[in-house]
Amino acid sequence: MIRNFLDKQPNLHPTAFVDPSAVVIGDVHLAKDSSLWPTVVARGDIHGIHIGEASNIQDGTVIHVTHESQYSQEGGYPTIIEDHVTVGHQVILHACHVKSYSLIGMGAVLLDGAVVESNVVVAAGSVVPPGKTLTSGYLWLGNPVQQKRPLTQKEMDYFAYSAQYYLDLKNQHLKSLSDK
Repeated sequence: MIRNFLDKQPNLHPTAFVDPSAVVIGDVHLAKDSSLWPTVVARGDIHGIHIGEASNIQDGTVIHVTHESQYSQEGGYPTIIEDHVTVGHQVILHACHVKSYSLIGMGAVLLDGAVVESNVVVAAGSVVPPGKTLTSGYLWLGNPVQQKRPLTQKEMDYFAYSAQYYLDLKNQHLKSLSDK
């Protein structure tokens, strides 16, 4: 389901893929070759969501934002996912910023104002507290998340591989849907 909310409407690049079971509401921007997989919810009703080029958001992930109030920063918080990011199954991305070439493991939770720098792995099940910045080049894990160790070159090479794999898979799904 893709729908407007009040005066806010999704902006989906023609090469983006949204699975028919996903829900996209309001101010949601999907860049070239990005993908939202089954049962993803991207709810941009009270602020914007931006998903960058060749990023993939996997099954059951929930993306939301924070409105401006006396309890949040001035202007509230959008959710920004930059280019070539892989977001695993059933992740919660709430009003955070994930920079390019990062991987967010299954079931992780990222909260308001959290920033994941480029070339980071957030381990499955980890919780990133509000306002926390995760430094580039490390594996972060736990609840609350802690820096565990530097990433290997092989792990960092995986970011581009994963983004390309899901880009290719996205194209296969688009073709499969258009063949019906």
